[in-house]
Amino acid sequence: MSGLGMGERVSTPWHIWVVGVVAVLWNGFGCFDYTMTQTQGDAWLTSMGMTEAQMAYFHATPAWAHAAWAIGVWGGLLGGLFLLLRRKWATPVFVASFLGWAAGMVYAFGLSNGMEAMGPMWPMQIVIGAACVFFIWYAWTMQKKGVLR
Repeated sequence: MSGLGMGERVSTPWHIWVVGVVAVLWNGFGCFDYTMTQTQGDAWLTSMGMTEAQMAYFHATPAWAHAAWAIGVWGGLLGGLFLLLRRKWATPVFVASFLGWAAGMVYAFGLSNGMEAMGPMWPMQIVIGAACVFFIWYAWTMQKKGVLR
């Protein structure tokens, strides 16, 4: 509960626009990467600097892990848009995005040799997870303050 009376409006803080735009751009690149990977395949993976071994690992990834990736990136983009629109749906959608990322990490680091296959690229997964947590926290905080409706 925000403690606001009926009809009271909460002003929109300047930082919601910054965080919202960053969320859209950050997750937008993830959506672009996902789309290019699914439509251009090895040509895209090679252009991103993947080795033959990394591409083989990627091709062996089960469909459910690819679905988790899709939920992660598309959920993050939608969460960013909800944040910009000041909608409280941003929080649960960012949570769904985080769960998509987490499921992918269960596969990559718990059920396969993802760390070995990714080589020096694996720490990026930690950065992505931290970004997911930040976006959840931020949306939850804005919702609690009554900025998101």
